[in-house]
Amino acid sequence: MSNRVVITGLGAITPIGMGKEEFWNGLMEGRNGIDKITRFDASEYGAQIAGEVKDFDPAAYIDKKESKRMDRYTQFAVAAAGMAIEDAKLDLEKEDLDRIGTFVGAGIGGIETMHSQYEKLFAKGPGRISPFFIPMMIANMAAGQVSITYKLHGPSSCIVTACATGSNCIGDAFRVIQRGDADVMIAGGTEAAISEAAVAGFAAMKALCMDHNDDPAHASRPFDKNRSGFVMGEGAGLVVLESLEHAKARGAHIYAEVVGYGANSDAYHITSPAPGGEYQAKCMQAALDDAGMKASEVDYVNAHGTSTHMNDEGETMAIKSVWGEAAKDVSVSSIKSMTGHLLGAAGGVECIATALAIENDMLPPTMNYETQDEGLDLDYVPNKAKAKTVRAAMSNNFGFGGHNACLLLKKYAE
Repeated sequence: MSNRVVITGLGAITPIGMGKEEFWNGLMEGRNGIDKITRFDASEYGAQIAGEVKDFDPAAYIDKKESKRMDRYTQFAVAAAGMAIEDAKLDLEKEDLDRIGTFVGAGIGGIETMHSQYEKLFAKGPGRISPFFIPMMIANMAAGQVSITYKLHGPSSCIVTACATGSNCIGDAFRVIQRGDADVMIAGGTEAAISEAAVAGFAAMKALCMDHNDDPAHASRPFDKNRSGFVMGEGAGLVVLESLEHAKARGAHIYAEVVGYGANSDAYHITSPAPGGEYQAKCMQAALDDAGMKASEVDYVNAHGTSTHMNDEGETMAIKSVWGEAAKDVSVSSIKSMTGHLLGAAGGVECIATALAIENDMLPPTMNYETQDEGLDLDYVPNKAKAKTVRAAMSNNFGFGGHNACLLLKKYAE
């Protein structure tokens, strides 16, 4: 018999707010987190806007000396982990730290560190490279530093599946607890890739929105007919997962229960989703089957919803395929309309949004939804948060390379 798994702690660092409360209030207000890029001079770039995390001071969360040995994406992860642990009221001095693990991933990793160190290499030679270059840059170091900072000796891993990373980390951590290999897992995703090379690279692929540089607040418009590409974002979303037995024994607050997880591959193209959303639909169905639930029992889908033509169309088709006649009853929204696309952090942050939607019976809106596109006719919760009883909700994330990951959460009940 497998263990039931619940979410007891939330740690969010996002362009619309830091911490669970500020993030949730931002979602309910429809707050815009997208503006002109300040991380570097983007005046000559095709895309000049992004969802940056403002006023993040790593010294508020991490020892100053140690923080200087971490890339920004790792700093986000360590800070978000601390938030989640505190929110869960998890007293690590009383816990068996061999039974607490860490699954934290990044889609890209320490690209800011890579950029700065390459500049030194080419300008001043190999003797000027920092000895911390490699451990600051590699993508597993967020998981490593979270484990080190909080002395967590359980299973530790970094799953890298592009924009599905956060959801895969949470889903795989869910499995670890289900099978009894740990009592508690800190899981999710982190990313800080608003850098010269990343922005230029995504722009070269024609993936980024480049026609709203002077109107950043309206640039990300998932499911809207006039959507024109995604907007890069940054941040971290980590959750505390526990076995139900462990959570109940310490009287933990439970936000939601994780009941299903689906993961598969389009096996189609390096960047484009397979036409028609066939394998996205199969991934959603796998999560439902894992939970032993019907689509009609799910009231809300926190969509991947990137504001690209192919993704939004394919995801809508996939939802229609899975929900059938019930598709008209399920509400679908994309918080990327406010945060931008957090890449490897998206799944973690969006899982938090989904858990809070269940707890509060409130749905985050899809901002900037103005014009219906042909065939995209679901309830996208346009422009204003909506009250709705949420018995269960699904969080979708789909990544370059064809990676699909779906998490299914529901209200906790004895």
